[in-house]
Amino acid sequence: MKAKFLTIATVVTLALGSVSSVYATDKSIKNEDASTVLTNVSKINKIELHGNVELYVSDGSADQVKVYNKYYSENALVQNQDGVLRISSYTDKKLVVWVTANDLRAITANDNSTVKSFGNLSKIDIDVTLNNNASANLTLDAYKANIKVNDRAKANISGIIDQYSLTQDQSATVNQTNLAAANTSKTVTTKFVKANDQELAIL
Repeated sequence: MKAKFLTIATVVTLALGSVSSVYATDKSIKNEDASTVLTNVSKINKIELHGNVELYVSDGSADQVKVYNKYYSENALVQNQDGVLRISSYTDKKLVVWVTANDLRAITANDNSTVKSFGNLSKIDIDVTLNNNASANLTLDAYKANIKVNDRAKANISGIIDQYSLTQDQSATVNQTNLAAANTSKTVTTKFVKANDQELAIL
């Protein structure tokens, strides 16, 4: 991943207001390794992903959003409003985004999005919700973490958590082999999940 960051061909700086939507139409983004840097982004406390997004998230003293590859110039949308950063992309290939946040408290991933921590995420309190076919691979150093894994989502949670709460659907997958938690609560819910065509064919 670091190697990919070092091969950035173009850097474009865009300013965002307190409420702003950025449609990437800049013609200077011409290859997959290009990036768009959103520097005037602050007070991000929640991230929402929709569509086909690959998010790398890390701690930092200042908030910054960096969007990679040319697919941002087509169908992607990044919106920052009242501390909520919404990232959407509906192309076949994942839109790669790296978010550095100082006070991130919640992540919600939907559809086919993925979330990966870039280094350890040190948080006092964080909520992570995965819906549909979303997935997460997170290393946390947190006092309190609430993880919800719904539908057919997948989560790989590692690190150290004092107060750990997990709620997952029976159809979801959670790996916490490398997690050390002092106090743990787990709830498994059962709900109907529609089988896909391939599964029906096997039946």
